[in-house]
Amino acid sequence: MDWMLSAGDNPWYQLATRFGLRVLAALLLLFIGLRVARMVGNWIARKLARSELDATTSMFLGRVILVAAQIVVLLAVIQTLGVPTTSLLAVLGAAGLAIGLAMKDSLSNIASGVLLVTLKPFRVHDQVTINGVTGRVESISIFQTRLRGADNQLITLPNSLITTDSIINLTPGTVRRIELVVGIGYGDDIDKARAIALELMQADPRVQHDPAPEVHVCLLGANSVDLSIICHVGNDDYRALRYALIEGIKKAFDRAGISFPFPQREVRIIGAAASGIADSKNPSSSQ
Repeated sequence: MDWMLSAGDNPWYQLATRFGLRVLAALLLLFIGLRVARMVGNWIARKLARSELDATTSMFLGRVILVAAQIVVLLAVIQTLGVPTTSLLAVLGAAGLAIGLAMKDSLSNIASGVLLVTLKPFRVHDQVTINGVTGRVESISIFQTRLRGADNQLITLPNSLITTDSIINLTPGTVRRIELVVGIGYGDDIDKARAIALELMQADPRVQHDPAPEVHVCLLGANSVDLSIICHVGNDDYRALRYALIEGIKKAFDRAGISFPFPQREVRIIGAAASGIADSKNPSSSQ
């Protein structure tokens, strides 16, 4: 008992006790605060999802609110430890300026993420082409946007790259145009080739009838007469129908005897060089 009384009078013991209680309170606040922040963030995300906001905006705002709540919890924990938050905020402000200069690309991604959510050039589940990459939008976060490619690969693009490049959104228009350029020989019947291509497109139920399919002569090339074969199709059937038309046109033209020319060259040998080559090929003529 005397030892405990003497220990209670020890300033180091009092300091350790006071600091230990603060650390314990700070850890308890951190544990409970992060759990509450996560619960509040999930609750707000569900409320936003049920509101009139689109999925992209609600997802982005939910993540921003969650990060903000976690920052508030961390500041409360620091204050519980007895660290003055005013001076800490001043230090953090100076450090933030230095970090901001070093992380200007990351800050650019954040600003670009806000622009994407505000301007809404595309939304989650849209089919887009960005920087030559095509895929379906899976998520838009603070720093990056994720696409799911045609081969099921996950494509991650920094937000700053998206806002500085052209964005082709393939979803708003449910109909896309297919244009194939097919070359036929100069001796082939153009009207016959046009009729075959039109019949092939009109027989496929996936081809839209408004606007109607078209076949035009688009170029008189060095080796072929090029036909532009055009039809319109739903966005989901674009790839499958394009491949089917290429294969169908090849088979139908083969059955009709319409050729697919390829580059050819004629070599003519004139004069003494020609006679010399002929003599070399026929040794008996020189004997």
